[in-house]
Amino acid sequence: MTRKVTRRSMFLSGAVLMYMALLSACAQNSYVSDASAVRKGDHQPTSNAYFHHIITAETQPEKDRAAILAMQGEYQVDFNFEETVILQADYERYPAKHSGAFETVLVVEDTPNRIVLQHILVVGDGHVVKHWRQDWFYEAHQRFEFVADQTWAMRPIADNKRQRFWTQCVYEVSDAPRYCGTGRWNHRYDVSTWTSDRTWRPLPRREYTVRSDYNALNVENRHTVTPLGWTHEQDNTKTLRKGEKTQSTLVREFGFNNYRRIDGYDFSPAYDYWQKTSGYWRDVRHAWSERFSKNKQVILNTEVDGMPIIEATFSHAESIEAGTDYPTQNDINAVLDQWVTANLN
Repeated sequence: MTRKVTRRSMFLSGAVLMYMALLSACAQNSYVSDASAVRKGDHQPTSNAYFHHIITAETQPEKDRAAILAMQGEYQVDFNFEETVILQADYERYPAKHSGAFETVLVVEDTPNRIVLQHILVVGDGHVVKHWRQDWFYEAHQRFEFVADQTWAMRPIADNKRQRFWTQCVYEVSDAPRYCGTGRWNHRYDVSTWTSDRTWRPLPRREYTVRSDYNALNVENRHTVTPLGWTHEQDNTKTLRKGEKTQSTLVREFGFNNYRRIDGYDFSPAYDYWQKTSGYWRDVRHAWSERFSKNKQVILNTEVDGMPIIEATFSHAESIEAGTDYPTQNDINAVLDQWVTANLN
């Protein structure tokens, strides 16, 4: 099967290149377009159908879970990033970035101590792009952390960040690691907000091709669930690091991603895609999980964009969509074995 998929990838290269073009135009790994273009059309705002579950939940853990689950649904998304406080005398702010997309968020796993949400983009002509994934862990004892270029390490979570805390871990389109953060949900005044501790993450995809003056973000995240959807705020500091040592900080940036629930947009291609490929992506998640559970560090042997892994996994998924091949766990492991180093030290 591996050889067959490899030969077929030459035939699929045009389609894969299209996916890569969509991804390269992204904010936080998404296909996006001009925000005003996304707003066009008959896409009516609607209420968040899951919001009342938070209000009616009786205990703190039940409210927490209801708030996380309320992020599922169909959205019109605005991505906004603006540099704010200059931290270097000779630094000049880059222009602000404003873009948008249509995205559905699916519940992949729902257990008392873990909830997995998968984001899937639908482009105007019906093309589908598997997007980022967020996993939520209740009272987790460890998490992966971005510690150096293309390197993530498993680290224990301090005792004072466990009781009633939720750890959110975010993953690339290929299910490669991105970052984790830990914090508590606050439900005062019928407003549900989760705020993370400050953690490190690699360069965002929106900056891969245009920036070489920094290589890491120091970030605090805030998720707020609203009656009309939810928001993701980011307090970012753009930083140059060498390993785990900070060399300099350049500028602060405010990110605001607004997920507004809508009617009137056809998300059916996303559901068709996930129905066909969800089993494959479950196996991909398992392969990544195995590498983290058995090792202290995971290193990607790719350029910062991680394209070899994205191209290989997207080609696998495309072959399933086309009904021509179904990659096995061995095929998935072969991809990760080629591009990922697991380190016991």
